[in-house]
Amino acid sequence: SMPSEMLMKIFSYLDAVSLLCVGCVNKHFYHLANDNGIWLKIYSSCFQPKRTIWKMKSEQTDTLSLGCAALHDRKPGYWKKEYIFKQIAAVKTRVMRLVKPVDPYTGLPCKNREAMRASGVSWIIVLKDKNGKEHVMEKSKISFKDTSVTILWYSRNWPCLDILSTLKLFGVTPLLPDQSRAPSKNGPRRRSLIAEYHLANLTESSVAVGADKLVQLFRLHPGLLVGLWKEKNEIAFVMASLHYHQLLERSTLGSATVQYALPPNKPVLDDVDPEYGLHDYNLHLDMHGGSCTYLCGTFKSLFCRKGDIENGYLRLTVVSLKDNTKHLPLSGTVGLSWETDVFKGNVKDCYVMDVTLLDETGKPFWCFSAPVYMELSSKASSLYDYMGRIYTTDYADSEGKVCVELVWLEETKEYFIVNLVLYISTKKVNNWYGTKY
Repeated sequence: SMPSEMLMKIFSYLDAVSLLCVGCVNKHFYHLANDNGIWLKIYSSCFQPKRTIWKMKSEQTDTLSLGCAALHDRKPGYWKKEYIFKQIAAVKTRVMRLVKPVDPYTGLPCKNREAMRASGVSWIIVLKDKNGKEHVMEKSKISFKDTSVTILWYSRNWPCLDILSTLKLFGVTPLLPDQSRAPSKNGPRRRSLIAEYHLANLTESSVAVGADKLVQLFRLHPGLLVGLWKEKNEIAFVMASLHYHQLLERSTLGSATVQYALPPNKPVLDDVDPEYGLHDYNLHLDMHGGSCTYLCGTFKSLFCRKGDIENGYLRLTVVSLKDNTKHLPLSGTVGLSWETDVFKGNVKDCYVMDVTLLDETGKPFWCFSAPVYMELSSKASSLYDYMGRIYTTDYADSEGKVCVELVWLEETKEYFIVNLVLYISTKKVNNWYGTKY
C-alpha cells in the first residue's frame, strides 16, 4: 500500500546488489527497481568518465532530470543492464590478466587461485529427489594443489539416499563480485553446470575405492567421491576433485542446464606422422590425499613409436620396470583424509591422482583429477632390488588410461613406483591433430 514515490525514494539509497535482490520480491518491486534514474546514479558513481568535462557533480547526480536524454530515451532497465555488463567485463578483464602467465612445468596458469578469487567463483551441489525437490549444499572446505582443487561438503542434514535421483555440481559466481567482501549466499548469482551424476543404485553403478571402520567410498566419473556411513548406508560427505584445466571456464561460462563446451583444438603445423608417433610430450603428476602430498613431479620428453600403437591406444612409458634409476618413492602413508561435523578419518591405500599431459607445444592435451585406489596384486615382485608386495592403480576414461605398479618395501615402510604407463586413445589423438592413427 506504500506509494510508489516513497518506495522509489527508499530504493534510491540501496546499493546495486540490494537493488537486484529487492527486485525479486514481486512484479511491482521489479519494475520500480528497474528505474533508469536510480541505476544511472549507481553507474555514474562506479564508472566515472575518463574526461573531466563529462563528470557529473554529486548534486547533479542526485537531481537528474527525468527529461534527460540518458533517461528519457532509454527503456526501463537499460542502465541496470549497462551497469551489470560493464561490471562483468571488468571482472573478466581482471581474471584474464591473472591467467595469462603460464607455468612451464604444468602448462597451466600460474595464478589460478588468485583468478578464481577475483571471479568470486564457488561451488555447490544440488541433490534432486525422486519427487523433484532440490536440496542445495553449499561448499564447506576447499584445498588447493598444484593442478587441482578439492571441495568437501559435509552436513548433518543429508537427504535420505534412497529417495535421491541425481546430483548436480555447479560453479556459482556472484552477478556483481565485490573484492572487499565474501560473496553473499542470498545475493544474485549465476550457476554453471559442471557435471551431473545419477545416484540410483549408487553402490552397484559406481566404483568402490576403499573403506575404513566408519565409511565406504564410491567414485563417480568425473572426479566425484561419495562417502557413505557403513551402518546406515547414508551419505556422510561428498568430495569433488576438479582439475584446473578449463575449470574456470566450466565454472563460469556454462548455464544452469547446459555444460560449457570446450572449443576444438587448432592443430599447428608439425611433423605429426602415424609412422613417427607422438614425441616431446611432458607429464606433470601429483598424488595426494587431502592435506598430504605423496608425489609431485614432472616427466619430460615422453614419446611413442609406431610399435607402441595397438588396440586403439598409443602407449607412453613414463617409468619402466627395467630402469630402476627412474623408480620413485612415495612419501608418507598413503591414504585419503575425510571429515564430517563430528568424525574424521583416513581411508588407507586410496588417494587423488592429478594428471596433466602436455603436447609438444606445451598445450594441455589430457588432464584429469580423480580419486583412485591401490589394489594388492596376486603376482610377486620379480625385481631383486624390490622384494615385497605389488600393488596396482588403474584409471580409465574416454580419452585414455593410466596404469601404475607399486612395490611395498617392508624394511623402509614406503611404496616405490616401478612402472607407470599412459595409454592415449587414438580417437583422442586423431581429433586433436586432425590426422589418422
